[in-house]
Amino acid sequence: MKALTIHGAEDIRWGDREVPVPGAGQVRIRVAYVGICGSDLHYYFHGANGEYTIREPFQPGHELSGTVDLDPSGRLAPGTPVTVHPARYGPSVPGLEDRPHLRAGGDYLGSAATFPHRQGAAAELIVVEEHMVRVLPEGVSVQRAALAEPLAVALHAVGLAGDLTGRRALVIGAGPIGLLVVAAAVRAGAQTVGASDVRPEPLDRARALGATEVSMVGRDTIDAESYDVVFECSGVGVALTQAVRVAARAGTIVQVGMLPNADISVNLAPMLAKELTLRGAFRFSTEIDDAIEMLRDTPSLDEVVSHVVPAADAVSAFELARDSSASAKVLLAL
Repeated sequence: MKALTIHGAEDIRWGDREVPVPGAGQVRIRVAYVGICGSDLHYYFHGANGEYTIREPFQPGHELSGTVDLDPSGRLAPGTPVTVHPARYGPSVPGLEDRPHLRAGGDYLGSAATFPHRQGAAAELIVVEEHMVRVLPEGVSVQRAALAEPLAVALHAVGLAGDLTGRRALVIGAGPIGLLVVAAAVRAGAQTVGASDVRPEPLDRARALGATEVSMVGRDTIDAESYDVVFECSGVGVALTQAVRVAARAGTIVQVGMLPNADISVNLAPMLAKELTLRGAFRFSTEIDDAIEMLRDTPSLDEVVSHVVPAADAVSAFELARDSSASAKVLLAL
C-alpha cells in the first residue's frame, strides 16, 4: 500500500508501506480522505508541532473518513462508510470522569507527542481500535465526513461557553476551525455571530456559514465590550488581547487556537474589572457523535472544504492549505 510520511521539515514522501494487519478488537479502514490540520502544517513545514518533534518517519493525519476494509469480528461489513474518533484515552483519573480527553497517558492519531509516534491516517489502509470507529448515517457523504473531527473540536469549544441562546458571539480567526465554530455557534442559538480575520476571503466563507457581522483586522474596528462570548481561534497572542477588549462584562472567552509554547505578550488587565471567564479548549470528548449528526443535518458545511488534492501531490496540498486566502479546509484524497 501507499502512505505519506514526513521525515523532517518540508520532507514528505509518498511511498510504499507494509499493509497493517488488524488484531482482536481492531478494524482495518480503507481511507478515502484526510483533512490537513494546523498541527499537520507544523509537522510538515517545521518538523515539529510545538514541543513535539518528529523523530522517526511519521504519517500525519487525524481527520479522516473511508470505508471498512476488514473487521475480524465480523460486526462491520466491508465497504461500510465510517469516520474515526482519533483518541485513545489514558487511565481513569478521579475528577476527570466526564473529561477523558484530559487524562494523561493517552494518544491521538497523527501525533508525535509519544515515541514511537502514533502514526496517522495519511495512508491507503490504517488499523484502529473498534471503539474508535463511527458508522456514517444516511445523508453524510464520505467526503463530508472528513469534517467530523474538526467539527467535534468546534462543538466542544462552543459547549464550554455555556448556553449561547440569544447571546452575541464573536469568532476571531476564520480558518477551518473558526468557520466550524461559526456554524456551531449558529446552531447553538446565538442571536448574533460575528467573525474577524486578517483577510477578506475567510470572512466571505464565514458569511456563507451564518456569520452576520464580519470585520477585517486593520480595516474595521470592533467596539469594546460588544460580545458576550468570544472564541479565539487564531492562536495569536495579540488576538487574545483583542478578545479581552471586546468581551462584555461578565463575558466568556474560549481559547480554541493553539497558542505558542512560549512567553508571549498579552494584555489581560481588563479581565479583572470585567470579571471575564477565560477557558481553554482541548480537542473533544464525545462530541464527534454530535458532529456526525450535524453533518447529516447541515449540508452547507460542504462550504468548508475548498480543495481536494491527491495524496501523491501532498507538497502542493500543504502549500495550498497554508494559504488562507486561497483555501479553507484542504482534503487529501487517498
